[in-house]
Amino acid sequence: MTNGDDEGAAGARNRTVAVDGETFVYRRFGGTGSETVPPLVLLQHFRGNLDSWDPALLDVLAADREVIAVDLRGVGESTGRVRDNVTDMARDTIAFTAALGLRQIDVLGFSLGGHIAQELALLRPRLVRRLVLAGTAPRGGPDFHNWSDDLFDTSCLDNPTAETFISLFFSGSTDSVKSAWAYLARAGARTGDQDSATTLEVRDAQLQALMEWAIPDSSKLERLAAITQPTLVACGDNDTMMRTSNSNLLADRIPGAQLRIYPDSGHGFLNQYPVAFGEHVRKFLGQ
Repeated sequence: MTNGDDEGAAGARNRTVAVDGETFVYRRFGGTGSETVPPLVLLQHFRGNLDSWDPALLDVLAADREVIAVDLRGVGESTGRVRDNVTDMARDTIAFTAALGLRQIDVLGFSLGGHIAQELALLRPRLVRRLVLAGTAPRGGPDFHNWSDDLFDTSCLDNPTAETFISLFFSGSTDSVKSAWAYLARAGARTGDQDSATTLEVRDAQLQALMEWAIPDSSKLERLAAITQPTLVACGDNDTMMRTSNSNLLADRIPGAQLRIYPDSGHGFLNQYPVAFGEHVRKFLGQ
């Protein structure tokens, strides 16, 4: 028997759980978890919500385990005031897993979600079994604090469009842009239990969290040595948001970390290569 939904990622219904006086919305689906195969908790990118996850990726991940995607405080349908720092976001994730009665989890964090995942592994090392850090960067890492004017303006538009999303997340090559439109079609195909779009409040609070995390400080890199969980670091070969070089740095500083870089791809490599990345994650989590 499974606690998840049987119809896969595209049909997984929205669920709610009370967390410290607020209501967190999440989706839970896939194979049955166990002590040796814990649920995989997904943490989303800047301005993303439940509907931002690629169903093609999630269905691969959920082939042999439960997958749990969550909107943290104030994001999408979840209530409360959006956190403006990564540590509080990680503490909310801890409270969320406790509310579900989870004693051990694997974690996949994408972009801002990868910041949260690192902090989660440090704050609750016995909670996190394995860690996947996708398109993200270490606290205090170089070269991603002060975004270029173009990157800032495009990332922070009041009303982002499909075209601006593609320019941020994909490489711009013909193949990459084709993959981008295919991802958007998959993500937009959901008809039931759609999530609410993230607000400007989400943008502003999460931007503050991103900028605080990204203040260059080489001393903060020493924290990575305390991440002892098996870790997979993955990114595109031309990530202009978090910088591919920061994924290399994560892999160098986290003991025993594996690194996988995907060709002709940017920040959204996991939406360009959803099946390949999903299979790589499955293999890593099953080791």
